[in-house]
Amino acid sequence: MKLKQTQFLKGSREFEIVDDTLFVSIKSFFKEEKLAVDLSTLDPEPVIKGLELKFYVPNRGHSIFSLLVNNPNAEEFNRFVDTLKQTISGGDNADAAIETDISEAVREEALNRNIYEEAPVFGEHEDTKEEFKPVIVSRLQEDITMLKSYLDENDIKPLLDSLEILLDEPDNEAAFVKMLNIFNELGFHQGPVLTYAPYVKVLVSESNLIDQNWWK
Repeated sequence: MKLKQTQFLKGSREFEIVDDTLFVSIKSFFKEEKLAVDLSTLDPEPVIKGLELKFYVPNRGHSIFSLLVNNPNAEEFNRFVDTLKQTISGGDNADAAIETDISEAVREEALNRNIYEEAPVFGEHEDTKEEFKPVIVSRLQEDITMLKSYLDENDIKPLLDSLEILLDEPDNEAAFVKMLNIFNELGFHQGPVLTYAPYVKVLVSESNLIDQNWWK
């Protein structure tokens, strides 16, 4: 079973479940990773953090991999996650975090992947969620004014509405997460938004929606 995810700033991700192994291919503008994860070693209950659903090895402090929530759509995402959780629950509890004994059908492809003895952390820089900080109203108001001045409001109306709500409730974390989700669904409009809304760019970056390495 496969799941393909794309996100304007993070590139593309492809996940494929084969027996008890999850093969992952991640491509962005500056890097490419191919990994094989032994699902039998994972906790079947993932954790939602921001816009990502993260899977962990029990008793370890970092996630092994993450999925972009409801990407490409809720139906495909939920179906894949259900299958993934069922596979994890039905697997044997092996000691190694990454499977090296792969089925013959995918052996040739697996030879081109990186198989690690220790669990990989897919470019995740930290898993500890920082305490939510209220947004800066003055900077958010400037961004809203810029977006209305230079972009077609009809193209980004859901985002503008979410920003207006956040402007009225700057300490509302749920409103903040909703804004991030709406931004994530903007597609090619994300680029212009980030150009004319520098504070939104900061908020998106701090939410880990943007890979921090890209700014170095």
